[in-house]
Amino acid sequence: MGMGGADWLERPEREWEENPDAMLDLLSLKKGETVGDVGAGVGYLTLRIGKRVGPAGKVYGVDVQKEMLERLRANAAKAGITNIETILGSETDPLLPVGKVDLILMVDVYHELSHPQAMLQSMKKELSPQGRLALVEYRKEDPSIPIRVEHKMSAWEVKAEVEAEGYKLVKTLTTLPRQSVFIFQVAKPN
Repeated sequence: MGMGGADWLERPEREWEENPDAMLDLLSLKKGETVGDVGAGVGYLTLRIGKRVGPAGKVYGVDVQKEMLERLRANAAKAGITNIETILGSETDPLLPVGKVDLILMVDVYHELSHPQAMLQSMKKELSPQGRLALVEYRKEDPSIPIRVEHKMSAWEVKAEVEAEGYKLVKTLTTLPRQSVFIFQVAKPN
């Protein structure tokens, strides 16, 4: 999504369509955690995460568009949230600190990746030893969700693609109005 769609990211209907606070509740964020919001856009969720992890926590807002990151920084400054750092990522690596991130979150982003396998491999290195990867995607299994099918993913698709890159699905949550939350950890060798 280019800057032309940035306002769509902050639309008021998003509250009832996606229930972002309930989604963040499902992630059980803790004060002091380090979170990478990959595909952060203008910071709609980044700012909320920053409040939840508190001043001792850190949030990396990652995007591949400089303009989105400029607006994210402006939004954070306006909100007085100082624990956010922006990163201009690439199509194959969010460029997060290696081994330091407690949670990497991608909300309606994974299906847009041009190089998903490379991105998953990069993120695997950036997660802390107990770190989690959370993907939030519109449910493909539900045809009543008014999103184009190419912007949806089924639970089967998510599990098959991500586990093939060395992750283990630990939890799938379907309590949000339109999206599923998939939580992975790096698979431990047998």
